[in-house]
Formats: sequence, C-alpha cells, structure tokens
Amino acid sequence: MRNDKGTLLRPDPLPDSASYPVVTPLSPSVVYGSDTPDMLDQQYDGDLHGYTYSREGHPNADVVAKRVDRLEGAPHLGVVTGSGMAAVSAVLLGLTRPGDHIIGSNQLYGRTMRLMNDDLPRLGMHTSLVDVGNVDAVRDALRPETNMIIVEVVSNPTLRVADMDGLAQLAREKNVTLVVDNTFTTPRSYQPFAHGADIVIHSLTKLLSGHSDAMLGYVAARDADVLDRLRVFSVTTGLTPSPFDCWMTERGMLSFDLRFDRAQSSAKMLADFLAEQSGVTRVIYPGRDDHPDHKRAKDLLGDQFCNMVSFEIEGGRAAANAFSRGATGLAFAPTLGDVGTTVSHPASSSHRALTEDQRAALGMSEGFFRISVGLENPDELCAAFARGLAALKD
Repeated sequence: MRNDKGTLLRPDPLPDSASYPVVTPLSPSVVYGSDTPDMLDQQYDGDLHGYTYSREGHPNADVVAKRVDRLEGAPHLGVVTGSGMAAVSAVLLGLTRPGDHIIGSNQLYGRTMRLMNDDLPRLGMHTSLVDVGNVDAVRDALRPETNMIIVEVVSNPTLRVADMDGLAQLAREKNVTLVVDNTFTTPRSYQPFAHGADIVIHSLTKLLSGHSDAMLGYVAARDADVLDRLRVFSVTTGLTPSPFDCWMTERGMLSFDLRFDRAQSSAKMLADFLAEQSGVTRVIYPGRDDHPDHKRAKDLLGDQFCNMVSFEIEGGRAAANAFSRGATGLAFAPTLGDVGTTVSHPASSSHRALTEDQRAALGMSEGFFRISVGLENPDELCAAFARGLAALKD
C-alpha cells in the first residue's frame, strides 16, 4: 500500500546512531516482521531469537524478566504476566489437571484463596488449605494425588511466617512441587530458589515496581520444561503484559533496594509506636519479639522483616470507619508496596468473600488493618496514625 507520495507506509527502519539510549526504549509494537518465512520458522523453532507477536513475548517484558531473574537467582528467563494473579493462575491452572490435589496456606492472599476454594474445584481439582507454619499439618493433608504446595513466606495480611525449611524438605521427600509467592518478602529478604522452591511467583505491581502505576506478575521455575509449560499456557490464555507497564516497572525497579530499606526501617518504628497506643489491641510485625513467629522470621529473613505491619483496634466496623476518616494524610486503599503508605481493611477488600467466622478463624476482625509502609518521614507517619486513633475517642 502506498500513500500519495508513493512511499511505502511500512516498514520504515529506525535511524542509524553511533550512540545508544540510556533508558530502555518502549516497544509498543504488537507485531514484528521477519525477512522470510524461513527466518520466521527459525524463530519459532528457537534457532534464532526474535519477536513475532507481542502476546508471545516482547522486548520490554524480557528486560523486566531478566531484572527479576537476577534478584531471585532464577536459572531460566522468567515469564512476565499481566498481573500477579495471572502468574498465580498460570501456575495453578497450567500445571494441574482434574483429579490433582493442591495444598495451600490458609493465610494466602484473598484472591488466591478464592481461586483455590471456588475455581479449581469447579474444574475438577481438589484443594486443602492448612497452617503452613505447622509442617505436620501439611504432611497430614497430603494425598497420593497431591502434586503442589503453594505458600507465601509471610502471609497476607496476618503476617504469619511459614516453616519454609520444613516445607522444602517435605516437598522433596514427597516429590511435590513447592510454589512460593515472594511478593511480600521480595528477594531482598528471601530467595526461594536458594531454599528449595521449585517455582517463584511475584506480583510486580507491588514493591518491585513500587509506584501503583503498573500492573504485572512474574513466574519462574527451576525446571526448564516446567517453565516452558507455564510460558505456553500464558501465551495461549493471553496473560500478556503491557509493554508500557513493563517499561514503567523497570523504571521502578531501579530504586527498589533504596525504597525497600527506607520503608522497612520506618515499618519497625511504626510498629513500636502503635504498640504503645491506647485503643490498639494488637500489633503484628515479624521483627518484634512479641510476634508468634519472631524466631522463625529471624532465621529465615535475618534482619529484613519487610515493610508490612498489621494492627487491630477496638470497636468493630464503626471504629474502623472512624479511624480511616481521622487518619488524614494516609491513603486508605487495597494495595501495598507503593512509595506512599497505604492502609487496607481486609474485611472490606481482600478477604470480603469470607464469612465473618472464617475471617475470625484467621485472626481478622472488623477492626483489623494492614499497613504497607512507604517513604514518608517516620515522625509524620506516626502523627497520621495518632490522628486516626484519636478519632476513636470522639
């Protein structure tokens, strides 16, 4: 096809340059051209590296994957997906079949629990949710058809710590795939592959990206064949990441270490502050001596206890509303890992699908909040929480 001047509309090569871009170029192209059908065959056969159709891969996704791979010590190029739940779905749906049994933590992220409770059984898979801090409980839940255990190192939002060493040993013993969602802890605190995990998942939307403006997931596997199955499933089901979100995430990852260290330092200060406030009935932070899993957290994470704090106030939903209104300057939002502190209320967001009794069994009342600590001045942050707590007395 030609325009009025008789020049071809496509393709038009990029200008030659003796220099190179310092920032990774954004590549929004959905399709990529090849010189010949033979060359396209060579790309699909793996003899040549190249891109064909962005659902099957694109440069910005590979740049992000390589960055996360380095942090996690992943043995093969990971798969970037359109969201963290897309990565979870790729694992739970792409590696199981009807009749399989999957064990999950009873403290998993709410949407992962919903997938385990509702969707997998509908498709013929069987699931059990157990306390993964108790390896004997996991062992008791094993069946001959069990093929996977999926856990978070630190649970969302109750911040309980899994017995990762015991789970890795049990998974090896029973030849069961161990899947670790490392979103909360990040490779800054814990590297699952170095401790026996078979598959690692991330919601890159959270701490690694860190600005609440890009949504991505990531999954990597120790075994190359397993990873290929995950990649094929992701391509087939269209779990494709946006090049723009990949580009934004790469930018965010450049400051990840600095952000993580600052937020983690403030989290400890905030946890200690909240523990001294009237009206606060419980503070949960793995770095505190009063955390039920403190010793295990220290053994697994060293002094990297992350940026998440949970706490509980008296008074139920009315008190929760009063605190949220009174804590001016804080974002009340169901997310984590942002540069700014966010406060979420699991009963009305991530775990709203559970009954009140089910939430109570997990330790979440109407007065339970989860905090993702950001980069604010710690004194100003404590003052904002003090305003919220003062509102409970009005």
